Amino acid sequence: MVKYTQVSPSKTALLVIDVQRALFTRQNPIYEASKLIQTINTLVDQAHLYGVKVIYIQHANKSVLLEGTEGWQFHPKLKPNPTNVTIQKAQGNAFVGTQLQSTFEAWGIQNIIITGLVSHQCIKATSLGGIELGYKVFLVKGGHSNDRKDAADVIEQVQNELEKAGVIPVFPEELNFG
Repeated sequence: MVKYTQVSPSKTALLVIDVQRALFTRQNPIYEASKLIQTINTLVDQAHLYGVKVIYIQHANKSVLLEGTEGWQFHPKLKPNPTNVTIQKAQGNAFVGTQLQSTFEAWGIQNIIITGLVSHQCIKATSLGGIELGYKVFLVKGGHSNDRKDAADVIEQVQNELEKAGVIPVFPEELNFG
């Protein structure tokens, strides 16, 4: 039996963090990449259906995610639409040096659903940043990944650490926007 987690669509935002082309072309592949993209697209479709705000976070750095390059672009199978917002960042925590918090404040956001890349860096940093700012943060199980050789262990470890910090791990099918 699935337990449902009810979230108010008008007070909830879905963050799709750093799902960029270059991260899928590294020496070690993204763990369960196809499943990850499918999960993210399903969540985005569901968010659009219920009027949940969707924000795509795009990281830029001086190496593999150099702004403006092909590798910096979003994965070609993502499905953003014109109603979605894109926020550029240069730090692991998407709240640092960006307009993310002011955007959330303007929208009245209280709940954040987090998905994307990579589990032990930007996903973790943004989740903790959201908790520190007082948001209710949901981390999608099966909705974040990484390219480490021990990727599955890293995912589990990050989820456990974040849960201890107050983040709520949730399977996509448990989210109820209705």
